[in-house]
Amino acid sequence: MKKNIGNWGNYPVIESNEESFVFNEQLDVLIKEEQPFIPRGNGRCYGDASLAERTISMLKYDKILSFDTQQGVFECQSGITLDQVLTVIVPAGWFLPVTPGTKFITIGGALGSDVHGKNHHIDGSISNHVIDFDLVLASGDTVTCSPGSYPDLFEATFGGMGLTGVITRVKFKLKKIETSLIRQKQIKAANLQELIGLFDQYKDYTYSVAWIDCLKKGKHFGRSILMLGEHATLAEIPENDRKDPLKLPKNKQIVFPFNLPSWFLNSFTVKAFNLLFYTKNFKKEINNVVSYEPFFYPLDAVLHWNRMYGKSGFVQYQFVLPLNARDGLIEILHRISDEGLGSFLAVLKVFGKQDSMISFPKEGYTLALDFPVREGLLNFLDELDKLVLKYHGRLYMSKDARMKPGMLVAGYPDLEKFKQIIKKYNPEGKIRSVQSDRLLLTAGN
Repeated sequence: MKKNIGNWGNYPVIESNEESFVFNEQLDVLIKEEQPFIPRGNGRCYGDASLAERTISMLKYDKILSFDTQQGVFECQSGITLDQVLTVIVPAGWFLPVTPGTKFITIGGALGSDVHGKNHHIDGSISNHVIDFDLVLASGDTVTCSPGSYPDLFEATFGGMGLTGVITRVKFKLKKIETSLIRQKQIKAANLQELIGLFDQYKDYTYSVAWIDCLKKGKHFGRSILMLGEHATLAEIPENDRKDPLKLPKNKQIVFPFNLPSWFLNSFTVKAFNLLFYTKNFKKEINNVVSYEPFFYPLDAVLHWNRMYGKSGFVQYQFVLPLNARDGLIEILHRISDEGLGSFLAVLKVFGKQDSMISFPKEGYTLALDFPVREGLLNFLDELDKLVLKYHGRLYMSKDARMKPGMLVAGYPDLEKFKQIIKKYNPEGKIRSVQSDRLLLTAGN
């Protein structure tokens, strides 16, 4: 069915023939058709990675295949969302080993982006927890990938943005929990320097993330709130919650009803929001116990929150810089502040060590910002690209909608190895996206 589709940033939006399937035999027929395609999950990547003139939706391929409640091993079809997985594993005393900031992504999409979470410095990305998966190649053949079987495909699929094949089945390990609650600590930092010191001080916490006011200048430049968390034990939760310690949180969602006008998001409204967000914590430090929902997925409580950026959409810009490039973080934030292009969502995390072929994380600081699409934005982001490269950083393909091929080449030293694997298993470029053509990963095939 032909329809206009876009990913979460609503930029770009293209016309696509979207097809879906329920059974393996239907997928076989779809793959054997001549027209190129890209597999597509729930469209929660931000740019153009899962956009193409023909897309194969995975959302109906969403069955649970097995769940070992003793060992914490979960096996499922790739179209199932994290939300659906959580409703099954949490009451049984297990949690996702890694989760991004939304539960509305598919398992297949999680592998294709090699998602990371607030615990990367402790637990790595999702690729650290996958046992094996099935992949349908461009030829139509199905192979089972693991560290010992098709290791090149196993590595290239994590962060490969769907270009290695269609992920159909995934088996992965879970994290044991005693309760569904999080023991949370929030600390206000007066500026960026204090925040970096707090990250170092609390580096042993499993979960850590900071919100940054990226428009504040002067001595309060980079003022922030650091949020830390651990899965609460039975002894740490209120007595009333001990009757049902693994209960699922209540579904309290509201809907953002319409696209805001483009003029609504400006430096004044962002400054006002940042002031309110920073001052909502009256104390320097707050310690409490909360459900996992507001800790991991605060924005999921507002359905279609992306509408606040208007019909033109927005671009999320996420980069990582090495730990020794703190000056680069400061320079980039100063440049953003000087431009007045503040972001409601400026989120800083620390990555641990990771040596991967095409995955985004590497040891260092990663900052994600949302910018409404408007005149001059893309030129400004080109300027930020130069600063990211100056400090030996790189961008996240799962959030990208506009970077140039040279930026990808400079940021990913094993890119040529990844390209060779794509040529080996997808020789005619049958599996391709708007992004893969733009970045010259499949263009010309």
